[in-house]
Amino acid sequence: MATVVLTAVGTVLGGPIGAAIGAVIGNVIDNQILFKPKEREGSRLADLQVQTSRYGTQVPKIFGTMRVAGTVIWASDLKEVRSKSGGGKGRPSVTTYSYSASFAVALSARAIRSIGRIWADGNLLRGAAGDFKTELSGFRVHGGGADQAVDPLIASAQGIALTPAHRGLAYVVFEDLALADYGNRIPSLTFEVEGDDGAVAIGAVAGALSAGALGGEGLASVDGFAASGASVGAAIEPLVEAHGLALASGEAGLSLLGVGTGEGVVGAALLARRVNGQAIDPVERAGGAADGVPVALSLRHYDAARDYQAGVQRVVRPGPGRQEQGMELPVVMSPDDARALAAARLGAGWTGRATMALRCDWAALTLAPGMVVGVEGAPGLWRIEEREWESMAVRLALRRVPGAGGALPAGASSGAIVRQVDAPHGATTLMLADLPPLRDGAADAPLLVAAASGGAGWRSAALFVMSESGEARPVGRSAGRAVIGVADAALPAGSAMLVDRYAVLPVTLLAEDMDLGGADAAALAQGRNLCLVGRELLQFEAAERIGPAGWRLSGLRRGLRGTEWAMDGHAAGEPFLLIEEDRLVEPLSAAGMSGAVGAPLRVAAIGLGDGMPVEATLTVSGEALIPPAPVHLTARAADGGGWAIRWVRRSRAGWGWHNGGDVPLGEESERYRLTLLDGEVPVRSVETVAPAWNYDTAMIAADGTAGAVLSVEVAQIGTLAQGRVARISLNI
Repeated sequence: MATVVLTAVGTVLGGPIGAAIGAVIGNVIDNQILFKPKEREGSRLADLQVQTSRYGTQVPKIFGTMRVAGTVIWASDLKEVRSKSGGGKGRPSVTTYSYSASFAVALSARAIRSIGRIWADGNLLRGAAGDFKTELSGFRVHGGGADQAVDPLIASAQGIALTPAHRGLAYVVFEDLALADYGNRIPSLTFEVEGDDGAVAIGAVAGALSAGALGGEGLASVDGFAASGASVGAAIEPLVEAHGLALASGEAGLSLLGVGTGEGVVGAALLARRVNGQAIDPVERAGGAADGVPVALSLRHYDAARDYQAGVQRVVRPGPGRQEQGMELPVVMSPDDARALAAARLGAGWTGRATMALRCDWAALTLAPGMVVGVEGAPGLWRIEEREWESMAVRLALRRVPGAGGALPAGASSGAIVRQVDAPHGATTLMLADLPPLRDGAADAPLLVAAASGGAGWRSAALFVMSESGEARPVGRSAGRAVIGVADAALPAGSAMLVDRYAVLPVTLLAEDMDLGGADAAALAQGRNLCLVGRELLQFEAAERIGPAGWRLSGLRRGLRGTEWAMDGHAAGEPFLLIEEDRLVEPLSAAGMSGAVGAPLRVAAIGLGDGMPVEATLTVSGEALIPPAPVHLTARAADGGGWAIRWVRRSRAGWGWHNGGDVPLGEESERYRLTLLDGEVPVRSVETVAPAWNYDTAMIAADGTAGAVLSVEVAQIGTLAQGRVARISLNI
């Protein structure tokens, strides 16, 4: 007895999904050539998403384009950089440490074309344009060619004699990757690997995995596939099962076959009616139970539209049964294709319940296992799973396979993801500001802040304080991306006493993805929507988008925190900065310095997208040290003649008026300077320790100001600076 059998690799959906790769017995193929006993399972989807560094971990062979984690095959010790900041004006110094590492990651046991995007802990590390979002000294791709040279960094660390070239293995090397963004550890990395230019036919995959011993024509293609396993059979098994392929042996060797439309018909004339002189029934039919087929099948795959994350498509059949089944396919495909493939597999399981055994004459020896044929008198297509020479007849065992049928309607989706913007880092925009206090409490040094920003892909920049001689002193990195822009029109003069619902401020922000929002009274009271326009601090109640990066701000609260003096000096094109404290840094404080009033401040910034440092300068005015101008300045006729001049002080130590009580003084003592002017000519200047002063008749006579119109200016004398003046006119 001689038998040629097609053995299924796995039993799925109540029976073999077509005839998968197996062994052809009977001196046709040596089982050890292609299909050795399985020692480990092929890759699951999760295996390609988790970075490893274990010895003996199998590196997959990548076809098409895939996203894989890879295996760390070499790493240096962490490199530590120690920096000290602060320590000025009685402040304690702070020592900070930053770390970087160099390492190599193996990606494919097959040569690749290139590397696309790279993700670190799920966030973009390298964009599609090849731009890195985190600092590093170098990045090299070794494609896995036969003439691949050793990596110079690894060779310098281990010695060139001890450094393998890893020919046939594609890997990448990171040199001094900054680890601050990843908790000072090597992050979990995933890579977009292009193993081939475009989709790859399954026959070509099989040929590459089997060194040409296995092929196939007219089969489906895959956009991306990661092959691994203990044998060729284990490596290609996911594709064989998912597409219902069969193995055939011919003069040209082994090949994989799809269902197709059939390769002929087994007619009635081919059937044997008598064997050894005895009449027989040449056809035996059988069918499996309906509830043995799953009612639902879920197929997990990689979805390129979701940055190669796993997607799931689930199809359900009508009829009895409660069993559900899942398939993991390490292949890149669209949701529609995955859904159609899952439906085809479920349909194959339902159709494959029907089996048939035929006894034929010797002419059936031309029919080989794996062929799909029609059978006269039986509907549909049938795959030959077994051919046996038995009792002077040829016995064929067949299983029904799905024929041509309708396709599922399109519209499947794997769901949306929150995708990080993939844009080049771009140039840095740097802005310096000398601000009044933003929090309660009197400042003892100017509040000098730096805000840095850029386009959608910008992240941060290194900051340096520049000395007059041009020496650059590093002061750490900028804060997050600040909302920066310019005013498109000059704000008119306004009032610090009322909410301005007439004037509007049109601004154009630095990037189209920057947003501004409205705020109610409670949010405004908490400091929301505070912005710097020119030198004036104001808040806005509403923000309306009027263009890709244009906004119209309304409901303006003007001259906040003592900046009413700047309300009259606006111009179109002046800078706009949304004040968010977590997006501002104090460069001089970081360097243990404090700015002197009247001195220049020069700061340079350089980010990943800057060819040259970007600089910004200002002259320190010390706004945080200057007491705000008094308010409610009045002059009334005094009893007995002369004038009673009164005012209410404000404080740079607190901007809220709580419970009707006085604000904190914020200075060592309460003092004021009052000046009377006739035009621009000072008439009298006095100091007082109370918010009141009388210009009596004797002073008027001595000054000779009777009948004159004088200006009265009052300023608080602070501990570190004299405040800005409040002014009224006085008709003597």
